[in-house]
Parts: sequence; C-alpha cells; structure tokens
Amino acid sequence: MWAHIQARNASTCALLLVTLSVHMPQTHLLSKLPIPDSQVITINPQLPVEEAAEDYAKKLRKAFQGDSIPVFDLLILGVGPDGHTCSLFPDHPLLQEREKIVAPISDSPKPPPQRVTLTLPVLNAARNVIFVATGEGKAAVLKRILENKEDSLLPAALVQPHTGKLCWFLDEAAAGLLTVPFEKHSTL
Repeated sequence: MWAHIQARNASTCALLLVTLSVHMPQTHLLSKLPIPDSQVITINPQLPVEEAAEDYAKKLRKAFQGDSIPVFDLLILGVGPDGHTCSLFPDHPLLQEREKIVAPISDSPKPPPQRVTLTLPVLNAARNVIFVATGEGKAAVLKRILENKEDSLLPAALVQPHTGKLCWFLDEAAAGLLTVPFEKHSTL
C-alpha cells in the first residue's frame, strides 16, 4: 500500500494531489477527504504494465511541471516483511533505476506479478517520507532496516530523502525487537 499526497500552496493557487496504488481503493482514504477527482492521479490498470507506467509518469510530469523528478511534500509508504516498499523488491534490478520516475515490474516476487512503481529517485526527492508498519510480522525486518548497517540494501532502507525528513510510525508489535531508542506515544 502506498499513497502520495502533495500539497502546494501559492498565493494564486492551491493544489492537493493524491496518487494511489491500484491496490488502495479510493474509498479507503479519499472517501474521508473532500478531494475532487481532478486532483487524484491513479495508475490505469486497464493498460499493459509498460504502458501503464509510461502513462502514470506522464501524469506525474504534468502535475509537477518543471521538475525533472517530482518532489512530493509527503509520501506515506508501507514496508513488507521482506523489506520491500512500493513495488521495489530486494535484489531486483529496479533498485538500480536512475532515469525513470515510474517503472513497470513484470516479475514481482509477490502477487500480482505485474506492477507499476515509483523509483528510488522519486522517493528520495520527497520533502517528507513516512513509513507506517504494524504487526509482529514486520518486527524482524524493521530491526534489520533500522539497526543493522549491513542490511542497508533492503529497498525500504534505501529510502533516505536527500533534503527531506524520514519518520517511522510503528505499533508496539512492529517495534517489538528494536533496541535503539525511540519515542513511544500513547494510543489515540
């Protein structure tokens, strides 16, 4: 699951741009927010994966005119038990992609095999990146990502915004194996 929210406020315009994974139904997040459909960019699941990636990149370039790499104000990402994020998987060649902002993946190790993903240059250009992880099934990989320097090649560990901030929001079960100090907040 991933969602990207871009808010641009200028004296003449305000834009809230939301892009969603195909796997995150609009009703899940957007039904709670007053966001017009014209400000929602989605991946077209009707297109072949290569065309869907090109179409999505074109939509992002239009929304971020003048930026060679889109600079999101906020990315909200998840992490898989193998350390993947978006559809960037461990040891996959897409981790080396530096030219494309959106890439197709046709050999995903996790179903579905064909996906569209943002690339690391886009993730690392963001002003703020938040990872959200829950459950004890994530505890071991979070320990590897957050505490073990030798595992810095896991995709989620490669998300290191160049000039932005990175935050992790974990529940108690996901943080269960961590030994590094972290802030603990009460539940709402």
